[in-house]
Amino acid sequence: MSEKALETTNRPKRSSPRIEYYKSVWKRLRKNKAAVVGGILILLFIVVSIVGPWLTTQSPTAVNVLNKLKPPSGDHWFGTDNFGRDIFTRIIHGMALTLKVGFLSVAMGGSVGVILGIVSGYYGGIIDTIIMRVMDVLLAFPGILLALAIVSVLGGSLTNVIIAVGLFSVPAFARIVRGSTLSVRKLEYIDAVKALGATDFRIIFKHILPNVMSPIIVQATLRIATAVLTASGLSFLGLGAQPPAPEWGAMLNDGRTYMSNAPHLILFPGIMIVLVVLAFNIFGDGLRDALDPKMNK
Repeated sequence: MSEKALETTNRPKRSSPRIEYYKSVWKRLRKNKAAVVGGILILLFIVVSIVGPWLTTQSPTAVNVLNKLKPPSGDHWFGTDNFGRDIFTRIIHGMALTLKVGFLSVAMGGSVGVILGIVSGYYGGIIDTIIMRVMDVLLAFPGILLALAIVSVLGGSLTNVIIAVGLFSVPAFARIVRGSTLSVRKLEYIDAVKALGATDFRIIFKHILPNVMSPIIVQATLRIATAVLTASGLSFLGLGAQPPAPEWGAMLNDGRTYMSNAPHLILFPGIMIVLVVLAFNIFGDGLRDALDPKMNK
């Protein structure tokens, strides 16, 4: 074997720039204690939503009027509600509903918003004007009011809540992705790819989309918290998950009548909503700082 070949064989393999980038992101994210706590809580919530319902011994919808409005005890850790249902069991089962609404609505709204934002930023002109004016109209309405109007038209159900929350999430994704696309499309390598005869579809999904993923990931993480709050608000108003589904917003609505003599009916669902929203918010903030190129040193 020649000396040159030996050198090439013994030379340590270097990671690709993208792998090195994600390693640096992970390193910065680990230094953010609040983001780490938020990430751990999110993982815990996901695990509980999957495994928890299989470990609970009581039904979340089983009515027992003899046990109604019982305070927290060894038999019922979070007490019972006005129908005698175990609140702890209902919260565990409700976690799956809450995360389902958060993830599915953001996935739906994010997918539509990302496509609209890339198309708007890449092509510009009349297409950009039309898409952005529609997004401006949607942004003119407060998110909760827009979702409320959509659910009022479609009818109250968990599926319609996901659709409503997803629709009002579209403009946020579209505007963020459009801004990132405008900066990426001006780079020299995009002109080089065009000169080589690449189609617009290939340029958009192979060269532009991977370079605008960072703001999309951050926006999705923060948007899940907003989706959870909005879905809980709609359920509180009776337009979300319908009884006897153990949705946390609906549980708050059921327990508000008994606030004075049985405050545990609203205490525990309220705490869980706060924890989920807080976890996604602080994790999203930490992720935004970690993905910010200006943080590289």
